[in-house]
Parts: sequence; structure tokens; C-alpha cells
Amino acid sequence: MKRSIIAFLLVAMMVTAMLPATTPTIAQEDGLLIWADATRAPALLGPATTFAEEYGIPVEVQEVGMGDIRSNISVVGPEGEGPDIFIAAHDWIGEIVLNGSAVPINLGPKADLFTDASKELFTYNGELYGVPYATENLALVRNPELVPDAPATWDDVYAITADLVASGASQYGFIIRTNDGYDLFSLMSGFGGYVFGRDAQGNYDPNDVGIDSEGTIAAGEYLKSLVDAGYLVPEIDYDVEHALFEAGDVAMLMTGPWALPRIQQSGIPYAISNIPAGPAGEGYPFIGGQGFMVSAYSEKQLLAEAFLLDFMADIGPMQAMYDVDPRIPAFIPLLESLEDADLQAFVAAGENGVAMPSIPEMASVWSSWGGAEEMVIMGELDPQTAFTDAAVAIRDLIAGRVSGETASETGEYVGLPGTIQTAAGCAGDWDPACEATRMVLTDYGIWVASFELPAGDYEYKAALNGTWDENYGAGGVRDGDNIVLSLAEDTMVKFYYDPVTHWITDNVTSLIVTAPGSYQAAMGCPNDWAPECLLSWLQDPDGDGVFSFTTTAIPAGDYEVKAAANENWSVNWGADGSQDGPNLAFSVPEDGATMIFEFDSASGMLTVIVGE
Repeated sequence: MKRSIIAFLLVAMMVTAMLPATTPTIAQEDGLLIWADATRAPALLGPATTFAEEYGIPVEVQEVGMGDIRSNISVVGPEGEGPDIFIAAHDWIGEIVLNGSAVPINLGPKADLFTDASKELFTYNGELYGVPYATENLALVRNPELVPDAPATWDDVYAITADLVASGASQYGFIIRTNDGYDLFSLMSGFGGYVFGRDAQGNYDPNDVGIDSEGTIAAGEYLKSLVDAGYLVPEIDYDVEHALFEAGDVAMLMTGPWALPRIQQSGIPYAISNIPAGPAGEGYPFIGGQGFMVSAYSEKQLLAEAFLLDFMADIGPMQAMYDVDPRIPAFIPLLESLEDADLQAFVAAGENGVAMPSIPEMASVWSSWGGAEEMVIMGELDPQTAFTDAAVAIRDLIAGRVSGETASETGEYVGLPGTIQTAAGCAGDWDPACEATRMVLTDYGIWVASFELPAGDYEYKAALNGTWDENYGAGGVRDGDNIVLSLAEDTMVKFYYDPVTHWITDNVTSLIVTAPGSYQAAMGCPNDWAPECLLSWLQDPDGDGVFSFTTTAIPAGDYEVKAAANENWSVNWGADGSQDGPNLAFSVPEDGATMIFEFDSASGMLTVIVGE
């Protein structure tokens, strides 16, 4: 079957090449282009070479950063410069499908050769958009010298922790990252907590947010019990928890197979166990994974699909990839042949796992969810309040809603007079006093509002305290020109007004850029790495594409930062302007120093300098 399909394509190519020049052709010598990141590109070189030798069709594997694949596929693809196939993380699926960058794939008779969990990862609205090749999940990793037997329940984890700390055998028994919903989910699952429910078809339902469910709050109470006993401390991240484990100061943590090289090199004894059970039953982790997608912009989609289904979906190529980059295989024949005891243990821990939601709304969850966990661990909020507040924020973010107080403590308010007003619920347009278009004052001092507006052309301004005496238009200019807003379709539009700079804009007319980083809590944000915190809003009143903000509120120290669009992590830029790139490090020389953050939207470059 494999040879017949590819042979058919080769014949089709040759026949096509003999047609008149006015007919589009697929040149055999052009072959296929695959985009893969630095981890997976080397693993693909062997299969690509074998395919070229066997069928005479060259396959070029081009190394592209994982984040750059995600951001560039929809940019260069329409220009004919993108790949035919690209490797993607499963949680891109919603975004990739919505922007039309991938085509569905029918595995046909090969479907039974892939694990159900891996296929679910790449399924969106009932259609499969990827050929999975690897999966990953958390497990409980323990030091067997400190914890000889795997704890069956979270109550066991608590009891073991108490004994270890009391005896002085370990500084901490169990530890969890301070602000990390991905880790927290494995704990929540045993208490009945969830992120999104499912609809009748089994798809994740963004209208059913479970961050404030009874099970999630119960998991929060469990965390609080560890905190109250002194067993959990804040400011624990990946590096800290692993350093503590390697030093013998932590006996148990949750981590994934990606941590195995580090743990093995440390020489610390370790054992891998299933996620403990809770009051609601077995605990289980999120399942994530990577796979191959066929570009919607490729002119060789049939050949690309044949390469994936009739060549790659076989034990030889899958084994070749595994040998270079060992990961839990999604391909069942290879999975069943695994002899690596550690990976087998991770497979066992993930047998009852669920696919991490890949719907676009998942991007609205991470910050508030992790922030709630952090508030509980830091003792700043009780679990009921923390997770209830987080769920409200998540639902509002998903819906694009803005709610809150429309007046300051001194009674001042900001209105949005303009031609948007009738559509937003006012009796007429250009009324600075209409209550329906008053803005909401956020905790960050920025006024915001959001309205569902029909397609059309609009104009608006900001007016203070219900009169035209003080109003601001384009560029934040007092008595300035109206701001023009054009909508090609019905859109939820969010408006922003800064009472200091007087910049009034919206998220359609302007790019909304913030600078989330490790410094934000120190300057007044609820927590670090919070793209929704408008205290770090970079502004561009003159519209030249260069956004900036200045602050003196960061204490002396070393920090990291990125730039993020639209108050979430869906689009972000790191060092050297790379999307989804590494954090940018910067230093504040002394308390009160003037720090200038500047972002160039053309290059994606974020810079942080010390001002005078």
C-alpha cells in the first residue's frame, strides 16, 4: 500500500510535468520542506534521508524555533515560502485551525496504530489535524531512599511529608511550583477539579469553566493545609524544585520525562510513580504532545500526506526519531517495544490522563489560574476566594467582558462619546454623559470598557465627567481628532484610557502590548508574569509602532521580562525579538532608578534601559 500510493504520486508528478507550461506543476526535484525545532530536526534527518534514497524525492528538514513555527506559518505560508509539513505542539491546534494554516488529515487504516490520547490531542471540532508522534505527561517523582513506597493517595503524601520534616530527614517532603496550573491540574484531578467541561460531542466547552468548581477549591484547601503546616513555601519554580530534589531537600515532586536527563546526571536516586488519588478518585495528569501537520498553503498536500501516512507511520522511521530524541511514542508498535523503564513508568502514570485543552480559550486561563494557586500558597487569599475570583476573571476574559466600578473614589468618571454609543446601548451618539458607555477603573489605574459592536465604521473620543470640557482624541491630544474604528465583522472591542498619558485607544485600532516579567509583583501587579497587568502597559500614542513605558517602582535587582500582545500569552516576544523566545534579562541598579521599556512592533525587539 505504501509503495503504491507514493508511486501513484510520482507518476502524477511526471504526467503533470508534461502538461503545457500554463498548468501549475509540482517539480519532483523540489521535494518536501519540513519545519522542525532544534530538538526534533536532528531526529528527522535519518528518516528524510531514507525517504529520499528510497523514492528519489528530496526532503529538506529546516530548523526553525518552535515559537517561530507557530507565529510564522500563517505569515510566510500565503507567500509561498513556508513548509509543506511542520511539527507542532498540540496546544496550537485551535489557533492554527482558526487562522486556516493546516488541513485535516485522515489516518485511514493507520488510525489504530496511534494511541487514543495522542489522536485526541490533535483533534479539533471533530477533525484530526495532525499525525502525532510523541506524548508527554507528569508523574510523581520521589527519592526512594526517603520515600521507599509510592504514596497511593494525597493523604499519604501529607503524612509522609509530615514524618520527613519532623524527623529532619528532608527539609520538604512534597513540593509544588508556586504559580503553575499545568502541575496543579494533576493534584486537582484527584479532588474532582477541572479546567473546562465537555459538550455532548466530547469537545472541551469554553462555557463550562471549572476553576471555581467544588473539586478545584478542595484541591486548594489541600494546598492550604500544607502551607498552614509549614510544608509549602512560595517562589518555587522548575529550577528551584529540581535543585532542592537533587540536594535531597525535597523528597517528592511532579515533573515530566523532559526532566530525566537532569535528574539522571545529578546522581540522585529516583523512582517514578503514578499521580496519587484524592477524594474523587484516581489522580491523573494532562497529556501533551507533538505531531506533524500539513500546511494549508502547500501545493504538495497529497505528497506531504503520503510521506506522513505511508512512510513516517511505520516502525522504522518512528524508531529512528526515537533513537535520536527519546520520547513517549504515540505510535503503538513502537510504544509496545519500549524497554526504557523510566519512560514506561511515565506511560503508566499517563494511562488515565486527559488531553490538555487546545481550544483558543485556554490562553485565557493560565495567568488567573496560576495566580490563584500563588495567592493560596502565599497565604494572601483563602482557596474559595482565590479560585472564585480567578474563574470570574477567566470567564470575563473569554467573553471579552469588562466589569467593575465606573467612578473613582472621588467621583470622577470617563465616558466614550461617539458613533459607537447607539450600538452600545445609549439613546443617541456623542453623549459624554451616557452611563452605558462609561469606562471601568481597573486596579492598575487604567480605564477600560468593552462592547460588542456590529460591523461598520465608527468614531469616538474620551470625555471626562460627563461634559466636553475635558476630552481627548487621537494620540491622547486634548480636544484632538476623533479616533476612527473600522470593523469588518461584529466584534467585541475593548477600549483603554490612561489618565496620565491620556492615550485613548482600542484593541482593534492598536496593538495592546504589556511587558510581563519577574519584576511585576514588586511594582504592584497581583503576581509576576502577568500579561494582563496594565501597570506594565507599553503605549504608542503617536502611532509609529514603537511602544514604551517608564517606571521608577522596581527595586534594585536582576529580573527577566518578555513582551506580550492582547493581555495574554498567545503572542509574545522574547530576547532578540523572537516570538515565544527566551526571557530577556535586565538589571535595576538601585531602588528608584528610572527604567525604560521599549518595544518595536516591526522587529519584535524589546529593550530595557536605565534612564536619567
